[in-house]
Amino acid sequence: MKSLSKVRKVYKGHKPEPIGKYRLFSVLVPFVKRPDGEVCIMYEVRAKDMVSQPGEICFPGGHMEKGETPRDCAIRETEEETGIPAENIELVSQGDTLFGYANYSLFTHIGIVSYDDFTKVKLQEEEVDEVFLVPVSHLQKTVPEIHEENIVSEIDGNFPYEKVGIDEDYPWRVGHWTIPIYDVDGRVIWGLTARITEQVLATLDK
Repeated sequence: MKSLSKVRKVYKGHKPEPIGKYRLFSVLVPFVKRPDGEVCIMYEVRAKDMVSQPGEICFPGGHMEKGETPRDCAIRETEEETGIPAENIELVSQGDTLFGYANYSLFTHIGIVSYDDFTKVKLQEEEVDEVFLVPVSHLQKTVPEIHEENIVSEIDGNFPYEKVGIDEDYPWRVGHWTIPIYDVDGRVIWGLTARITEQVLATLDK
């Protein structure tokens, strides 16, 4: 390449993408106000015959399709999984992003759904067993049980240490992960869903 014009041309309209094999997901954190005035968060229970995480509690959402924005993914997945029309979902804001250690990122979006739409859900039965509400006040009063996970490096046995100028004692980066568990109203909310819940509650408390 003998000219910088190609660099300018290619990168002028370049859309940043993850480097390497990376998965992007997006979910909606739906708030619902019950007729008694209690503000709740809506959760889903994954179908028990699913290959991935059967029976676990989660938020509506899923894998981002090629060319799709995090916002569009969250709305599309919510409509597909619950039958709540996209136009009936009030999107308040993009929430915080959870950067996972296993080559994925999870975008969150804060939304509002009417109680009437909640009562009329048409679940995608192969993916969702049920949806339910948990009052925010109940979550705020619940102290989650916290467990810890350490992520360590396991390097290819054929790695050429001498070639790159290091030895087998090289201090590879490691990670630390907390696993909160909420036991509230007879439901156990844990893992990524609990981490998002924890972050949403912390943001509201600010």
